[in-house]
Amino acid sequence: MNQAASAAATEEIILPSLRADCAEAVEAADRVLAAARATLGARVSTGGKISNKALEADQFAAHSLSWIATYVESLRQMRAWAERLDDQGALGETESLILQIAFGEYLSQLAGGIPMSQGEMARPSDLGLSAAETAPLDAEAVARLRRGGNSDAARARLVELMMAGHGAATFGATGLDDEFEMVRDHFRRFAEDKVVPNAHEWHLKDELIPIEILQEMGELGVFGLTIPEEYGGAGMSKTAMCVVSEELSRGYIGVGSLGTRSEIAAELILGGGTEEQKKEWLPKIASAEILPTAVFTEPNTGSDLGSLRTRAVKEGDEWVVSGNKTWITHAARADVMTLLVRTDPSTTDYSGLSMLLAPKPRGTEGDDFPAEGMTGGEIEVLGYRGMKEFELGFDGFRVPAANLLGGVEGQGFKQLMQTFESARIQTAARAIGVAQCALELGLRYAEERKQFGKSLIAFPRVYGKLAMMAVEIMIARQLSYHAAREKDEGRRCDLEAGMAKLLGARVAWAAADNALQIHGGNGFALEYQISRVLCDARILNIFEGAAEIQAQVIARRLLESRN
Repeated sequence: MNQAASAAATEEIILPSLRADCAEAVEAADRVLAAARATLGARVSTGGKISNKALEADQFAAHSLSWIATYVESLRQMRAWAERLDDQGALGETESLILQIAFGEYLSQLAGGIPMSQGEMARPSDLGLSAAETAPLDAEAVARLRRGGNSDAARARLVELMMAGHGAATFGATGLDDEFEMVRDHFRRFAEDKVVPNAHEWHLKDELIPIEILQEMGELGVFGLTIPEEYGGAGMSKTAMCVVSEELSRGYIGVGSLGTRSEIAAELILGGGTEEQKKEWLPKIASAEILPTAVFTEPNTGSDLGSLRTRAVKEGDEWVVSGNKTWITHAARADVMTLLVRTDPSTTDYSGLSMLLAPKPRGTEGDDFPAEGMTGGEIEVLGYRGMKEFELGFDGFRVPAANLLGGVEGQGFKQLMQTFESARIQTAARAIGVAQCALELGLRYAEERKQFGKSLIAFPRVYGKLAMMAVEIMIARQLSYHAAREKDEGRRCDLEAGMAKLLGARVAWAAADNALQIHGGNGFALEYQISRVLCDARILNIFEGAAEIQAQVIARRLLESRN
């Protein structure tokens, strides 16, 4: 550890005008974002409307806009987080250091280049911004943060405080109420006792998570967490969902993701189901009497759901399904599928899609898919194990006609879209849990491993990595909590949820990659847990909307609402 930083007084590390400078910096960043939206909007609009063709042709600039907007919202939420903590008298040294490092680094990247992925940088010049339009990022308060916010001394002191607080649930106060922290403690204990000791073995053996774990999760209320009490659920908020997802995913992403299937199914039924369907299915999902799986993706469609081909034809009081699906998680063990099909063969777009609540017998050892008219094969994967992935084939598979979600054809895509906000918020929370796991593994290894006569954590490139992990995890956490609060208040939050998922996935991958780097050659050995975490982190940038798709959606929303 840097001795000068350790000995330095707190006031010599933390910028004296931090809170005021952060307030000015958010305003400055907002001005740059407004200029970026106006400039790109003019380039891709025809007759006052966004041109899909022009937006696609200018994709790099569009995605750069999405990342700039995500960074600006991140800074806004970090400032709001600090204000809440200060009002509570809880803005301590750790939180102040996280705040100034976050502002120092993200403002510098806004000015110089934001990493969208390895080798792809989003720069103001990509949007055609002039020096005058980016001038707010050179203002005195912003310049102070850019120069001194993310200093070596600040990173060193932050990691020193993290080492002293080893074992804490989070590095830095989250700003959530005590009731949420009680929920966190409860599920952290469950993960520590039942998940962490076994997760790596489940991964290495590519085994299903034991059914006993699922049953205990059902008893804890995981699968009915946000289902209203009147339908047998706990009636908790999306913010609570974030906390639970973080802690379970910190233990093992497979366990954290078990609740995703129930969350998606419940959202579909709550938002689009009839009252009879709600009463029939929601209590069973909440209690884990039945396990759902989402069956949407097809081999040749990926993110292009509008070209979906799986057909369902009405024959008497049944729908007869034919077609193929892929990347179906937990399919063998599931009891019911939320199955997206085309019920109107004359259509070639979203309008002819419908959602079926399709029951199926649970697979058994040696017979994954005993249902008549249904076959399946496992897809072997690098990570995200514990539930298994499958390709499915349907040929004469029958679903009761009463199980058409909502009882009206052609509503499937609209019903699915209503679930995306919650699904992406939950995915952002899963990413935070994975990142937190990587940070804790990296920190422990850096403290214990000795090289050249001292612990790895004493070297600036090592403690610097750990500091940035902690900072970016807090940024992603505050962004996801903001999206969850918007959802809890009944406000549209597809933009906020998309930003949380976009940033959270990148943060998880960076944390896992950097933690493995700290492990050196040992990190490449399968026996070390970080090797699993790296594989698990990689999927987060792909599912629930690949990063590129997510950025495109964010850009369109930003441009459509710029006036």
